[in-house]
Amino acid sequence: EVQLVESGGGLVQAGGSLRLSCALSGFTFDDYVIGWYRQVPGKEREGVSCMDGSDGSTYYKDSVRGRFTISSDNAKKTVYLQMNSLKPEDTAVYYCTIQRGPYMSSWFWDYYGMDSWGKGTLVTVSS
Repeated sequence: EVQLVESGGGLVQAGGSLRLSCALSGFTFDDYVIGWYRQVPGKEREGVSCMDGSDGSTYYKDSVRGRFTISSDNAKKTVYLQMNSLKPEDTAVYYCTIQRGPYMSSWFWDYYGMDSWGKGTLVTVSS
């Protein structure tokens, strides 16, 4: 059974940093694209960043590139999202998600195509 368990959300001031973690189990890391979506109430989910497990390539939404970094541990059991220079518009529930690879650019909007989701962790950035 696939399990994705997020942690690390919280309240931070604008300009601050948070690191989200997603504990992974029940699937083969190298066969999937693993990443983060976020959702603001009343709006559609949007892809933020992902990593192609087959080769470690990383991809980012334009508005977070240069501020967020996705990575994994050596055991490929956890994926992280380091978020720096946070802005109030980054406030959202962040979800860990996987989709069978390889990476395609549709990953960033095709949320119905994801294979599994975590329950989410709330990030609130105050101004």
